[in-house]
Amino acid sequence: MTYKKLTADKLLSIKNIAGLKAAGYESKSIKQELRDNLIAKLKANEEVFPGIWGYEETVIPDMERAILSMHHINLLGLRGQAKTRIARMMIHLLDEYIPVVKGSELNDDPMQPLSRFAIDLIAEHGDQTPIEWMHRSDRYTEKLATPDVSVADLIGDADPIKAATLKLPYSDERVIHFGLIPRSHRCIFVINELPDLQARIQVSLFNILQEGDIQIRGFKVRLPLDIQFVFTANPEDYTNRGSIVTPLKDRIDSQILTHYPKSTEIGKKITKQEAKVKPEQGQSITMHHLLEDLIEQIAVEARS
Repeated sequence: MTYKKLTADKLLSIKNIAGLKAAGYESKSIKQELRDNLIAKLKANEEVFPGIWGYEETVIPDMERAILSMHHINLLGLRGQAKTRIARMMIHLLDEYIPVVKGSELNDDPMQPLSRFAIDLIAEHGDQTPIEWMHRSDRYTEKLATPDVSVADLIGDADPIKAATLKLPYSDERVIHFGLIPRSHRCIFVINELPDLQARIQVSLFNILQEGDIQIRGFKVRLPLDIQFVFTANPEDYTNRGSIVTPLKDRIDSQILTHYPKSTEIGKKITKQEAKVKPEQGQSITMHHLLEDLIEQIAVEARS
């Protein structure tokens, strides 16, 4: 039996690198993983983004093409257009479990260790290095871009106390307190409302998106991070917010435009799905279809 055909119980019973090798495990980038699982779903005629209505001929095909092309993605659209929901649903295209080096804060692949901790551990224990399994639900990180977000929050910073205690220079990886992005290695990382991120913070993403390395306090730390970035942005300047800097736009491979429902029928379907109607309310209240049409038309007029 090949590694891909192993059941979850069989996978979870593997406790070290030797067991992984015996099972035939091979490293795979997260973009390749998303692509392979999307192809499998399309071949099986499975719905890729269930519960997303009105995008069957527009946004969903664009998303599928972006994933097949292994692109970073920017979802551009107004409020309430399911941008974040689509990003969250991408976790269903990930493998159910992946192996990581036990105790690693960067989710190191046992076959391609990234952090100094994992490299040293594997050098010491070899094939007996312990591993643990990470569920796909833990491989999603979301950050709302606000003006107070700092480079240290996203990328990390040198810890002077750790440097002094271990008597190490700031350029040594072991003194770094990693931020959200390095800790999202082998994960989907979503930044919501990207234009709200200060320009200098957007600039700090350049190297990660293109070169895969990070710079902390002027020290270059080579970390070939494996991350699927998804950004969301609202083009409507209703809060006098900033913009996406041009070099960052150039590094985001696919920009996908979302939209409001193109018919009242689709709008009604979405409203019914999202309405928090309790069973007893549904039994005691009868609503004429004309009222449903009026509600949707009011929403359309309010948006125009």
